[in-house]
Formats: sequence, C-alpha cells, structure tokens
Amino acid sequence: MKQFYVYIMSNRKHGTIYTGMTNDLERRVLEHKKKLVDGFTKKYNLTKLVYFEDTNSALSTIEREKQIKGWLRSKKVALIEAQNPEWNDLSHGWYNDL
Repeated sequence: MKQFYVYIMSNRKHGTIYTGMTNDLERRVLEHKKKLVDGFTKKYNLTKLVYFEDTNSALSTIEREKQIKGWLRSKKVALIEAQNPEWNDLSHGWYNDL
C-alpha cells in the first residue's frame, strides 16, 4: 500500500518552519537539503526534518497538511515538541553524502 507523509522542515530549534506533504519522504527531504527546488525552504535554508506522520490515503494527507498549515505557530511548535522535543533532524543518517 502506498504511503503519504505530512512533514515539517525547520532551520533550527524554534526557527522558521514549513509544512508539506509527499509520497516519498526521503526524496523530498533530500530535495530540501540540497536546495533543488526554488521556494520557501530554499530561501530560508530549511534543511532539518523535525516532524512527520504517515498515512495511506492521499486525501487524508492533504486534509492534514491543510489543517496543520491553518494552526497558529504555537500549536505547530507543540506538535513538533510532542514527538521531537529537541528539534533533532529526524533524517539524520538517511544520506551518506550529507
């Protein structure tokens, strides 16, 4: 079954955050880290994966992404810190050349 992900990227603890969705988390995070796509994450150097959740429904993933994007920053921070209180890069060790 296909997996879909809602994820949050940041540049440091309590720094700028970006919420996105993808069907290939490792590929998408690598694109952010290598700044392969122009946009918000490239402009603000958001290279740390600080939160993600997965589903097997594209529709529910889209709905969840919209829900999180609509939250106040404080609620997004609470979501991140419930899973990752130190704001560690959850993709650490995924890529050999980074």
